[in-house]
Amino acid sequence: MNDKWLDFAIRIQSIAQAGLQYGKDPYDIERYEELRQIAAEMISVKTDISVEKIVGLFCNETGYQTPKIDTRAALFIDNKIMLVHEKSGNWSLPGGWCDVDQSIVSNTLKEVKEETGITASVDKLIAIQDWRRHNVVNYAFGVMKTFILCRYEAGSFQDNIETTETRLFELSELPQNLAVEKCTREQIEMCFEAYNDPNWTVLFE
Repeated sequence: MNDKWLDFAIRIQSIAQAGLQYGKDPYDIERYEELRQIAAEMISVKTDISVEKIVGLFCNETGYQTPKIDTRAALFIDNKIMLVHEKSGNWSLPGGWCDVDQSIVSNTLKEVKEETGITASVDKLIAIQDWRRHNVVNYAFGVMKTFILCRYEAGSFQDNIETTETRLFELSELPQNLAVEKCTREQIEMCFEAYNDPNWTVLFE
């Protein structure tokens, strides 16, 4: 659902959530709750997902709404990038949501360890991107994606609950079935550019 409906719903939800946090008048609170419900219904109509499920995913936070952070590791070995094969059947850069008790660096390394079994170290930040500008599938909230250039230290693939294998790819042989909501071909190409450029300048939006 990568269109204006999502943008409108996100804006309405954000306004409603801020109003519920800072509003004092009970009549205003009632109106903000109604706006939040309308935002959920907009997404339900567009996606055929039940309003109840959307409310649970989309309208369950309190306080001022801020974007979520997603961390992705660009781990190169022998000039090839490591992708993980997810149980969905698609390939992706190792990574995931940044846990509340983690920094971007520590979360990136944690995700690499959990999804690949490998211990890595961090070289540099490649980019910070707005999810809506680059990824085909969007959640109904803002997401800032971070891409981190990593270096192999030790270890090999270990069985886990998220991935079935790891594989190293040259740029010319990237798989077609990428998990595009997590990383696109263009984003992986960006990681190759950063890896090959010692003077890489961080891209940010």
